[in-house]
Amino acid sequence: MHSPIEAPLSTPALTGWRVPATIIGGTLLLALSAQIQIPFWPVPMTMHVCAVFLLAGLAGGRLAAAMVVAYMAEAAIGLPVLAGGSAGVAPLIGPTGGYLVGFVVAAFLAGEWIRRRPGGLIATAVPMVAGLAVVYGLGCLWLAQFIGWPAVISAGVAPFVIGDILKVLLAAAATVALRRIRRSA
Repeated sequence: MHSPIEAPLSTPALTGWRVPATIIGGTLLLALSAQIQIPFWPVPMTMHVCAVFLLAGLAGGRLAAAMVVAYMAEAAIGLPVLAGGSAGVAPLIGPTGGYLVGFVVAAFLAGEWIRRRPGGLIATAVPMVAGLAVVYGLGCLWLAQFIGWPAVISAGVAPFVIGDILKVLLAAAATVALRRIRRSA
């Protein structure tokens, strides 16, 4: 049986101070990824997708989801960790809120899938692409409340698909490469 918070690929479970340190490290990566952006409206294009799926691939679902939740909590308490250095509850419940919640769900699902069935680039990318579909689904459901259903695909999906698939492939390749490095160390 696996411990509640365990790194994938039969690495030792994280215990003691390593769990909060790892979560803080994950939130720092997410905060940095949010600052790499192209401002779009109503949803900015950032490197969040790459960071979320890299964390899912390396840390597993439970820990990656905990990192995204902690990141959102940091934003909620006023730390300027969101795109453009924004913070507070308003961005979390604004047009991008569904995508942020989607990151939590996708990190958990993709991370657990990868942890249970590790493999090469394709076996790692497929769960990440499925997770991206979850992000889009939850993001669009929420975004529609702000801009209406007719505009959701053109504003909340179409501008992002190609870039996000490239980010997922980058996250999958980095995950596979880092796992190989970890195994050989």
